[in-house]
Formats: sequence, structure tokens, C-alpha cells
Amino acid sequence: MEQHVVIGTAGHIDHGKTTLVKALTGVDTDRLAEEKARGITIDLGFAPLDLGGLAASVVDVPGHEAFVRNMVAGATGIDLALLVVAADEGVMPQTREHVAVLRFLGVHRGVVALTKCDLATDPDWRALVAEDVRALLAREVGDAWPVVEVTATAGRGLDELRAALADAAAGLAVRTGDDRFRLPVDRVFALAGAGTIVTGTAWSGTVAEGDRVLVLPKGLEARVRSIQVHGRGAARAFPGRRTSLALLGPGKEELQRGDVVVAGEGWRASRWLDADVTLLADVRLKLRQRVRLHHGTAEAMARVTVLREQDGPSRLLVRLAMEAALVLRAGDRFVVRSYSPMTTIGGGVVTEPWVDELPRARRARGAPEPLASEPAERVAAMVRRRANRGLSRQALEVAAGLDVSILTAALERAAQLGLVEVGGWLVAGEEVDAAADRMRAALDEWHLAHPLEPGMPAQAWRAAGDGTRHALAELAEGRLVAAGEVVRTGAVVRRARFEPGASGAARTAQDRVLAALAAADAEPPSAAELRAVLPGVDVPAVLRLLARTGQAVAVADRYYEAAALGREKDRLIDALRTLGPATPAALRERLGRSRKWLIPLLEWADREGLTVRDGDRRVLKLQAGA
Repeated sequence: MEQHVVIGTAGHIDHGKTTLVKALTGVDTDRLAEEKARGITIDLGFAPLDLGGLAASVVDVPGHEAFVRNMVAGATGIDLALLVVAADEGVMPQTREHVAVLRFLGVHRGVVALTKCDLATDPDWRALVAEDVRALLAREVGDAWPVVEVTATAGRGLDELRAALADAAAGLAVRTGDDRFRLPVDRVFALAGAGTIVTGTAWSGTVAEGDRVLVLPKGLEARVRSIQVHGRGAARAFPGRRTSLALLGPGKEELQRGDVVVAGEGWRASRWLDADVTLLADVRLKLRQRVRLHHGTAEAMARVTVLREQDGPSRLLVRLAMEAALVLRAGDRFVVRSYSPMTTIGGGVVTEPWVDELPRARRARGAPEPLASEPAERVAAMVRRRANRGLSRQALEVAAGLDVSILTAALERAAQLGLVEVGGWLVAGEEVDAAADRMRAALDEWHLAHPLEPGMPAQAWRAAGDGTRHALAELAEGRLVAAGEVVRTGAVVRRARFEPGASGAARTAQDRVLAALAAADAEPPSAAELRAVLPGVDVPAVLRLLARTGQAVAVADRYYEAAALGREKDRLIDALRTLGPATPAALRERLGRSRKWLIPLLEWADREGLTVRDGDRRVLKLQAGA
């Protein structure tokens, strides 16, 4: 894959960033009328740069302190920094703040352009400024960047600067395309004939013309109509490149800077995250302090809870509760600025974005154990943190910050680390065991409370697993059935050793009810009437059990003792053979039964296929078909 590099400018206001970019690229990145009128850069500007065969894009950022949020958005996703310091002024407040932002965003490679050298003619002074810049970089970034003297207006030093940028870019790692696509949006506009255009630096993965994408956190679906990479038409976009996407679907007014275009499953917008935060030396956080979190091209207000100190008071593990959802992934970097006054106070790395809802119990709980760096162990720890809720494969790509190939390799060790996969979800093996224990106990309790029932409704049994995820309940059920502990018949489950009505008390209850039915013969009592004469007996449950065992038969809302119903059936057959087709009135006179028992008996005979109706008369089915 061809290497592309994104270079971001940094530096104090009026140190010549935009002039330098124009001298290098031929493009005036101050595109706004207000920028031209005020003579300062307000928003982001972009320009292509040829570094001797290496394609690069330059992101020109504002230097004024009022527009640092735009600077942070521009620094998002850059590979290489071009730190601009005016030789006549040297290191200034925004120079320091911009270098801190670069450090917090993980940009450790760069080149220093010492501009306006025509205004600082003393070489000793320029050397002093260069040494000051090197000291700042050594302290903040830990690397010595090359310093190139430039006079942009006269074109002096530009070739040397291009060469230094090319050398620095040559050592950068090529980003892999084997991942899910993500592009933080820094510009939105409409173009006649193309539709809604979004631009940004692709952070990961690839996307092609015609692909379906999602715009988060709004959840808007779109299709990629066309693509430009570094200002040229392309069939596919790759990570680490300045990319423009023409989207079909959402209108320009629906999108804004801070939105994120993604492709593939698993991406979620999060309102909670755990992070490793580093503060500037003189900064301390207060309990539940409100801060500004800059991630990608988005900004969100957040409340900070310190979970523990990592390495003194300036290195902390924190939990951030955000007021607006962000599209986060483990390993992402962000910048923290104070609410008021707006100054950079630190930055951090996302250790765990809560792509699922953060349970209230976890919100109040103390600091979690540190996550392992080894991918498989990291995955196992994150799955276990979710207890019986588990995590899907797609969510793990985001929560664990692993691309597809690394996650696939990590999951090959899942079984060795005690994880179980079911329905695309991963859960800890001990959670399956715990779910099985809960479901055993629920079934035992049911049998104890309903000794006459054939078993527990399967749906209620699963729900009794203390909120167990459906797929986990299925897995636990499968284990119990395979082990011969549980038997499932249709929608009912029971313990294998359980036999309805097998206890002494249950058998006595059955005998008492059956005796009452037999004594009533062909005029059985209702369940309410039986309860009145058999106190302490669960009459409905006993009747259902007698029906299942064939000792009683339900006829409408009453139960006949089986032998009594058999005798009444024979009498009905004899009556119809003698009378022929007969009305209920004729049968009532012949059988000596009132309508209270006769009509339910005739309807039962119809359902059983013994008789058929012919108007208001009943006919034996055998006679009707003869």
C-alpha cells in the first residue's frame, strides 16, 4: 500500500504558519473572508505537498489562543508535526501549548521551521532560539527534531525543509487497512452535483465507492457516492490520508464537525470511558471537576472521577462521564482543557470505552484492575468485567482497541483463557457455570412450589437466571440438558429426577379428588365446588395432573373421572343409535341429564369426533358417514 503522510502545523499566532504552507505548497489555506480581513488563521486549512514522490497533506491550524479547539481538531490524525517558531520572537505561550497538545495526541515526530529569519539577522540569536526550542521538545516530547531556518517570503530554506520533512516521514509506520473504517469529520459542505461532502483524516480501515456507512453519534445511514484522497478522485480510501466523501442520504444541515463516519459493525458512541490521564506539572484535579474533552474533531464536556494515581498526582486513572456521546476506541488519545479559563491541562489515552451501558454498580465501584497489554489477556479481562452480560466480537474491536486480524488471533486463545462464545457473544466460562447454578436453583424452587405441575415454562426459567443474557441462558440450558440434569418437553422443563405428584402428600391429594369425581359419576362438581369440600388441596393443579395421567378428562370447565365419562359416552351412543338424529331436548329426556351437564357433554363429543351437528340435532359420526 502506497504511503501517505498527514503533516500538521503548530505554533504561536503570527509566527508565519500559513505563509510557510503557501510557500511550500502554493496553496493559501486561509479560505475564510474573516481570516483574510483579520490576517489570522481561524479555522483549519488543507494543502497537498509533494515530498519527492511521497504524497503528503498539510493541515494548517490556527495559532491564536481563542482557537485552540480548532488546532486540536486539526492535529487529530496527523503523522508528523511542522512546528513553526518565529526567529525574531522565539518560544511563546501557544508554542508551549501546541507542543503539549502534540505530546498528548501521541505525535512524537516532527520538524521545526525557524521562520522569519530575515527579521533576526544575528546568527547567535537564531542559535539561541533554536536551542530554546530543542529544550522545549526534549522536555515535552523527548525527541530532538531537526531545526531548519526558513524565510518563506524569499523562498530561502524551503528545499531543506522539504528534505527534512521527507526524512522524518520515511521513518513512520504504514497504517494497516485491515480494520474497521473510521473518519472524524472536520469539514462539511454541499457541492452541486455531488451532494453532501465530509472531509477528514481517515483513522482506520478502508471504504469504497458504493459502501454503506453510518454517521455517529447521530446514527444517520448514508452511502458513499464518490471519494477523493489528497484532492484526487479515488475508488477507495485508506487510513492516514486526507479524505473527502460525497455522501448520499443525510443533508449538509444534519452533519457537523465532530461527527464520525464509520463502516462495519461494532462502532458505538460512548458517554463513559476509563482513561490513563497525564496532567501538566502544576495541575491538580478536583472531585467531579468539569472539563473539556477534545477527541478527534469533537469536543464534549465531562465530569472527572479519579480512580487512582498511576505514578504520582500527575498520572491518573480516571473515569469520565461525558455530557455528549463520543465515538471512542481503546488506545485513542485525547486532550483535556479546563472549563474556564480554557487552557490545556492534560491529555490521555482511552483504556476502556464503555461501548455498552456502564452498570450503576460499576459507576460507584472502586478502580478496576489494570488491563493487560497482551491482546488475549486484555480481551479476557474486559469480558469478565461485564460479568454475565459479556461482549460481542464487534464490540471488542472497539472496547479493546484491536484491529480485526489481532482480535481474531486473540480469540483463538479464548477457550484457554476460560472464555466461551455463544451467538457471537463472548462470556467467561464461570459465568456460564453461575448461570447454570441459578437456573438449577430456579427449577428446584419451582418444583417445590408446584409439585403437581409437569415442569416450569422454559421462558420463565431462562428469565429466572438473574437477568442472564438470552444467549448465555441458552448455553447454560444446553449444558444442563446434555448432562442429563434437565429434561425439556416442548415449552416445559423439569429436573430429570422429578416426577409430578410423586410425594406422599401429593398422592393423597390425587386420591381425594379422584374419589370425589368418581362419587359424582356423570354430574361432576366444578373446581370451586371441589375446593369447598377439600380444603388444603390445590384442586386445579391436581385436576391438571389427573388429566395428564388419563385418570380424569376435562369437559368444558369440569373434570369427569375417566371411567364415569366412559360410561356416559356409551349411554350417549346407545341413545343416538336408538333415536337416530336427536335434538338436545330429546337426549335430555332419554339420558335424564339437565342442560348443565348435557350441553358440555355434547360439545365434547363433537370435538372428539364422536358426533356431528345437523342443524339442531346430533348424529353419530359413524351413521353420518354410512
